[in-house]
Amino acid sequence: MGKLRYLLTRIAGMNYRQMFQKIDEIHEKSGKMKLVIFLDMVWCGLVYQAGYMDYWLFEMYELNRAQRKTVITRGINNGFIKRHNDPKFMPEIEDKLKFAHNFSDFLHRGWLDAAAASDEELRAFTEKYPVFMIKPVDGMCGKGIEKINTAEFEGDLTEYIREHRNVLLEECVVQHRELMALHPHSVNTCRVITFTKGNVTNVVAAYLRIGNGRHVDNFNNGGMVVPIEEDRGEIIYPALDKTNRLYEVHPLTGIAIKGFKIPLWDEVLDIVKQAGQVIPQVGIVGWDVCVTDNGPLLIEGNDFPGHDIYQLPPHRTDGIGVLPKFKRAMDIK
Repeated sequence: MGKLRYLLTRIAGMNYRQMFQKIDEIHEKSGKMKLVIFLDMVWCGLVYQAGYMDYWLFEMYELNRAQRKTVITRGINNGFIKRHNDPKFMPEIEDKLKFAHNFSDFLHRGWLDAAAASDEELRAFTEKYPVFMIKPVDGMCGKGIEKINTAEFEGDLTEYIREHRNVLLEECVVQHRELMALHPHSVNTCRVITFTKGNVTNVVAAYLRIGNGRHVDNFNNGGMVVPIEEDRGEIIYPALDKTNRLYEVHPLTGIAIKGFKIPLWDEVLDIVKQAGQVIPQVGIVGWDVCVTDNGPLLIEGNDFPGHDIYQLPPHRTDGIGVLPKFKRAMDIK
């Protein structure tokens, strides 16, 4: 009944103009008849809970039945979140201020709630950390984040921070020298997905986000993404950006992406497994981890991690998605 309700809700809220645009794109790329694409798209919605964006993004028109059954679609992902993430506890992770309090042992950097701070506290923070980040408490996808260098700032810095209202100030972190060599203009973070049940937290999937000339590494804001082999921290695929360009070597630094190994990977696994036990009522979390020369630290947590980034077509071997990994972690037969 839940699947039918989800499907009917999705049908009612669909952007049909965009759907037919995607059918046109698939027709041009695959040569398949539009009617065949449309009917197969509907079938995938019924059987695999795949929306038209899933069908297009994951190139489900090229997958056989066995391959399709391995893809986490939007409907499946929403079901996992609904089943394993208690909405009463999700704000403890999604609100950046609550996250900073709850996970302070894993942050390893200075931070300040700007809205609650006095002018004296703001001045003390900016003097102690002359280069810092301003982050909207409710921001997503790297939007609204600013990097401030007090030596270069012109004007009243305290007034400027006040104008931003509900923001978090954070000391800038310095990433590991090997990640710095890969792309020095942004902190290149690892997104690690964990599943927690009781006192056991397992790592399900992981990927590296890499900047490309900007001060953020987010895929939706100019960066690129590539999966990490979670058992050993190695990258075996080229990175991909949102324009579908693939990079075996970083275009700005010349550092090889394919074959890159995340430094201190065992410590990364340890920190997310420990973090998963802080609020176990939120069973599925995507942790953003920065690896520094002194070890990994948490940037933030995501209680509704996306289902798309870690199973894009160029990053699937034999068309296999990540659903089997999730089922093993959740002990689903």
